[in-house]
Amino acid sequence: MQAVTDTVKNITDTANHAAQQLAAAPKELHFGELIVKGGLVMIPIGILAVLALVIFFERYFTIRKASKNESNLLQQIRSSIHSGNLESAIAICRNNNSPLGRMLQKGLLRIGRPIKDIEGAIENIGKLEVSKLEKNIGILGIVAGIAPMFGFLGTIAGVIKIFYDISMTDNYSMSVISGGLYVKMVTSAAGLFVGIIAYVGYHILNMMVDKVILQLETDAIEFIDLLEEPSK
Repeated sequence: MQAVTDTVKNITDTANHAAQQLAAAPKELHFGELIVKGGLVMIPIGILAVLALVIFFERYFTIRKASKNESNLLQQIRSSIHSGNLESAIAICRNNNSPLGRMLQKGLLRIGRPIKDIEGAIENIGKLEVSKLEKNIGILGIVAGIAPMFGFLGTIAGVIKIFYDISMTDNYSMSVISGGLYVKMVTSAAGLFVGIIAYVGYHILNMMVDKVILQLETDAIEFIDLLEEPSK
């Protein structure tokens, strides 16, 4: 009987010890819980993140569409001009509905004037088209700058609250300090993450625009050369 009692006691002690270990084990961090514990500052950071993603993808697909190879367009225009069919060349540009098409259409409408006037018209339309491509890209640069600031603001506000609570309770234990601080550091991490994403997206889009500008300039030069061919 005593042996049975000792066995039951050992089992009970083992179970209690295991329960204590489970209770003492650190809880697993969940992303959603951290976001919620970050406080109200996470709201503007989240808005900035959504804004940055929307602008990036909208501009990315717009610029990508504008950067497609238009060598076929130039070939069609060359064929129409050589055959003396100017109206057909203008209609081809109008139906193309691309930055290059609009630039060349303006140049074709100026045929008969000095070549400098044609170059100026093409250049002006090119500037307008580039301005359209760059629309809202600057906002990504702003997001890249202010998102980390919001993150630091949230962390500083959290630290202030932690030390205020300590001053009220006289509880200087490390668990109290670290327990609140790691949560407040979430805002800094979130702000930096959004800022990095916006910064990278900003420079990717700018590089894409630069590539489009180079291609438009190259095609515009080829078009001017085409107009000068009969006079050579």
